[in-house]
Amino acid sequence: MTCRRLVDHARDNGWELLCIHAAPESGETSDGSVTHFSFKRSLLSFSLDHGLSYDPLFMRHYRRAQARLLEFKPDVIHITGLNDVSILGAVLAWQHKIPMVGSWHTNIHEFAATRLRKMFSFLPAGIREGIANLAERKIMDGSGFYYKMPKVILAPNQELVDDLARRTGRISRLMARGIDSEFFDPAKRTVSDDVVRIGFVGRLRAEKNVRLLADIERRLIENGLTGFEFLIVGEGNERSYLESSMRHVRFTGYLEGEPLAEAYANMDVFVFPSETDAFGNVAQEAMASGAPPIVSDKGGPKYAVDHGRTGFVASNLDEFAEYATRLIQDGELRTAMARAGREFALTRTWESIFDGVYHAYETALELARAQDGRSAAKNAVSAG
Repeated sequence: MTCRRLVDHARDNGWELLCIHAAPESGETSDGSVTHFSFKRSLLSFSLDHGLSYDPLFMRHYRRAQARLLEFKPDVIHITGLNDVSILGAVLAWQHKIPMVGSWHTNIHEFAATRLRKMFSFLPAGIREGIANLAERKIMDGSGFYYKMPKVILAPNQELVDDLARRTGRISRLMARGIDSEFFDPAKRTVSDDVVRIGFVGRLRAEKNVRLLADIERRLIENGLTGFEFLIVGEGNERSYLESSMRHVRFTGYLEGEPLAEAYANMDVFVFPSETDAFGNVAQEAMASGAPPIVSDKGGPKYAVDHGRTGFVASNLDEFAEYATRLIQDGELRTAMARAGREFALTRTWESIFDGVYHAYETALELARAQDGRSAAKNAVSAG
């Protein structure tokens, strides 16, 4: 979503951008100042997640990508993660000495660890944790090495900004996420009953910690609460567990566009228990829609929530259940938090975020020019 927004921003401002990406078919299209140059993945591609694949043979497109890149003559190359397309972009940038900016979007080290814990759930806890923690450390070490190639790194929360700066020695800056407050709007609400709807939006996968939703519902029922319903938007292999474990719940499946905006607006409370999200823009989307969020104190979403004012930050099941109970029972508190969250969301524009991205491009160019100047001076001295 962030990458699509960045492309739209370049087009709307008339800034030239060549966007190289994977697609069902290879081809080239133009949209104003933006050119899309797409490559088809091979039959050896494997799925990493819903709508996300990796092609070990993607480098076969090198010559075509290189020819188009040299024709375009970019000032900067922006890679958007540790994936098949970005690896191709990094190689091209390195070989042709084009300044590079790298942005971090996904905590793949934590995703891998979470999935390994689930995969090896049959093993003793100590062994399982050892495997998961080793994988998490090694993947993060490898990611740190990869992100030494860009001259400037953009990360979605301050913890990652500081960690990547330490690991790479590169300039690292915050790249938060914007929100379309016209699209996500409480005015799109379509329900008017007395049911308090507790929402979740995201992939129903282990790394999203979605089983905690069932634990929260169980705790609410044990505490005698009634008149609530969970509204879960998304798909994934954890759906069957949630369907069999929850009583007051409605699943919508994957939504986008207006149905998604309407679902958000119909939520009264938003619960996002993920501990691995680098940012968690869904918390901002919920606030823009008038649903106070309850998020984990681990990962990026906590940076979007002003605890006690626009929502709550919880450290465990007890706190998730406690804050959900307060919001279910106290309509005035929900209203006050919804108003404060909406006001905050109105300040988080994509334009301000992408102005920072283009400033990072300028910084990368300046660093490259300074380095070229030093190299030229060294050569002059050596030649003399």
